Amino acid sequence: MSSWISQIMNSFAGSEVMIVGDVMIDHYIFGKISRISPEAPVPILDVSRQEFRLGGAANVALNIKELGATPILVSVIGDHRSGYDFLSLLRDQHINTDSIILDQSRITTVKTRLINQNNMQILRYDEEVRDPLEKSVEILLVNQIADLIEEFKPKVLVLQDYNKGVLTPFVIEEIIKICRQYEIPTAVDPKKHNFFTYKGCTLFKPNLKEATEGLSMPAQTYEDLVAAAARIEALLDNETTVITLSERGIFYHNSEDSNISRAYNKSIYDVSGAGDTVVSILAMGLALGLDLSISVELANIAAAVVCSKIGVSPITSEELIAETEAIFGIEVGSKETENSEVYPPQSEADTIHHFPEESID
Repeated sequence: MSSWISQIMNSFAGSEVMIVGDVMIDHYIFGKISRISPEAPVPILDVSRQEFRLGGAANVALNIKELGATPILVSVIGDHRSGYDFLSLLRDQHINTDSIILDQSRITTVKTRLINQNNMQILRYDEEVRDPLEKSVEILLVNQIADLIEEFKPKVLVLQDYNKGVLTPFVIEEIIKICRQYEIPTAVDPKKHNFFTYKGCTLFKPNLKEATEGLSMPAQTYEDLVAAAARIEALLDNETTVITLSERGIFYHNSEDSNISRAYNKSIYDVSGAGDTVVSILAMGLALGLDLSISVELANIAAAVVCSKIGVSPITSEELIAETEAIFGIEVGSKETENSEVYPPQSEADTIHHFPEESID
């Protein structure tokens, strides 16, 4: 008999999930530092290898694909060399490129990180533009999304905002309006710039820094988080609010439930892309109609797995099943689970502000 997590993954397999947002290439240069430059007091990295990975909304698409579903990725990239490299990376991962718009007025975001022999990042430099899409491209993008939604009827749509200009207020409002017409749930991973634009979305997932800055409210206690979530839901009319707390775990809130799911202890090498993985799992929960507490628990497990890897990496279905079965070994929701310490009670007096925040850009 298959485990409950295997049953969930089997149910998600083959589902179609649309992802709209800012995409990028994560470029890693690995090497060894053994000397200082004679030209300036800076270390010299002797390069041993380089890697190019999908980032941003493309990393969400890769997570969705590795979880067994079919991603429909929609975005705008530059009609230049980096854009072609990005399309090649998608093809290498067997992700369809038909819904990617090429725009000669833009460049494709590339984040380059230099990593030393101790797997420590010593420098990052970015190539990008953050200007919003031109009106003609906005209309082209929205029309394309409307056609795709009508054709595929995805089970859920993810809006992944990295503040690079693809998700403009017009694009956001039109997408949510179309999804509401087709009764398609929407999961949002926002940035501060468009924080209050996602009115009518289903699930809203800021991190702690974005929530406190966006609302200009404190978030030092559990009560603060409940108040922040209530404020978000009053302003956005969203059903569910999820706030990631980095090493502290994940806070979640809706009309039926509110709690903090504690993070799982694993060796943390890199938090880059963890938010992409979390929203991918939450989107899976929306697609399958899972209980929110289970979705958040799985998101916590998945985040722990990807943070134990170096660089932006997705969670695979096999990894999530293996890690979840290792942690629980019994069915979530059973009497044994409810009475065990895998769901430790959260003290409402606990403070959370002193925990380090996850990467947000």
